[in-house]
Amino acid sequence: MRTLQPLLRPGVTLVAAALPLAPAAGAAVAASGISVSTSGTTVSVTTGACSRIGDRWGTASLLNSGQTTFAQGRQLPLSGTAAGQSATWPYVGAGTYTVVVMCSNGNTAGTQSVIVSPAAAPSRAASRAPTISATASPSRGVMGGLGGTARDYGTVTLVAGGALVGAGTVGAAWYLRSRTRPRRY
Repeated sequence: MRTLQPLLRPGVTLVAAALPLAPAAGAAVAASGISVSTSGTTVSVTTGACSRIGDRWGTASLLNSGQTTFAQGRQLPLSGTAAGQSATWPYVGAGTYTVVVMCSNGNTAGTQSVIVSPAAAPSRAASRAPTISATASPSRGVMGGLGGTARDYGTVTLVAGGALVGAGTVGAAWYLRSRTRPRRY
């Protein structure tokens, strides 16, 4: 029982400290709001985060790996209703792109990466010999460090992960410190 009480105190303190952060983090995740999809060489984005100002909902921009600003991308106006707005880019070449949606009030509705696969070539007659051609590697390379996908995990996940790392560090330091003191019985 003597060793159990000191171990429980830091855990209760960390849980109590993390409780006020949970509602604020949940609101930040709910505010994110674009969904990007691909179908062949067509890229589509949908959102419900923009409000109409005048006759415009906002603008969506498709940036390739060499473009860094919203203005450099292929821009399309958002169309739709108050329930949802969308934009669609046809004939997009294979590669990795970033979709950015800017509402007409100047706020960014969201940013998401998307990978467009090369279009399938039509099948040829079986009598022809196959041709071998080199393919270009993606200019951004493998998106390592993103967990295998380009997904935003949100504030709640990051806060929870940070709290776990912090708790582990504090616990390890406390454990090592308590073991270095001489014991007097």
